[in-house]
Formats: sequence, structure tokens, C-alpha cells
Amino acid sequence: MASVYDFSARTLAGEETPLQRFAGQVLLIVNTASQCGFTPQYDGLEALYRTHAPRGFAVLGFPCNQFGRQEPGSAEDIASFCSSNYQVSFPLFAKIEVNGQGAHPLYEHLKAARPGLLGSQAIKWNFTKFLVDRRGQVVARHAPTTAPQALTAQIEELLAQPA
Repeated sequence: MASVYDFSARTLAGEETPLQRFAGQVLLIVNTASQCGFTPQYDGLEALYRTHAPRGFAVLGFPCNQFGRQEPGSAEDIASFCSSNYQVSFPLFAKIEVNGQGAHPLYEHLKAARPGLLGSQAIKWNFTKFLVDRRGQVVARHAPTTAPQALTAQIEELLAQPA
């Protein structure tokens, strides 16, 4: 069975990074945008990251411009915005597509592993969240309206499990 560790993605700095680098960690994978009504969730995502990173947790942010063109900037613009407005320190990756012909293979895997409401695989909006266990298996999908802090109990439960 495939895991998220079988994929790679470019960082905002342009470095191809195998997600195997995160093996053994609990992950929260989120498609993000800088000009969205949910953008303030960066605060909650960063708080989760800072609180749980020492125990083997990471947030992986994937900027996406497919929803209302709410992530129009360059990699440098995104990095600057996230750093200056939300002090984001979790890994951010290069802008990707999450739906359609150009969807990143990681997102094809995430959507197939945890379809949304009524079995729909399409990502509906920015800040859709996928929770991944220490073995790289997708265990939950959460809507953009789910606040990051609402995932605390699930994250702690996964952190308590062995890899």
C-alpha cells in the first residue's frame, strides 16, 4: 500500500524533497492560500506545529492558486507573507494544483485515500487538511472550516502510537 512517504515535492526554495524525510512523523498536510478567508488558520497551524513538533509532528503547507486565485504570488512572495504575517516555521512547498489534470501526485493519493463528502475526491477549497499517521497512511480528511486546534486530540492520539 502506498504511503505519503512515496512522494516528493519541491520546497518554496525550489529543492526537490522526498517526503520520506518525514518518515515516522505524524503529518498534517494542508493546501494553503495567502488571500483567503481561512488564511488566519496559519496561526493555528503554526501553534500546532510548535506545540507538537518535539514529539514528531509536522505541518506541510502546499500553496495552491486554484480556488478564487487566492495564492497569486511567487514563491518569494508566499515565503515573505507567511513569515512576516504568521511567523510560519513549518515546511512550505512550491505552489501546486490539487485538482484536475495538473494535480500533484501527492494530492491524487491523499484524495483517493480519504475521499470527501459523499465520496467526492475533489478538494473543495483552500485549507483542506489531511492527517497522516507515523506509517505514512492517511487517516482523516478535514474541511477548510475545521479549525486547526480542533485536531489536537486526533494529533495527540496519533503521536501516542508507535511508528
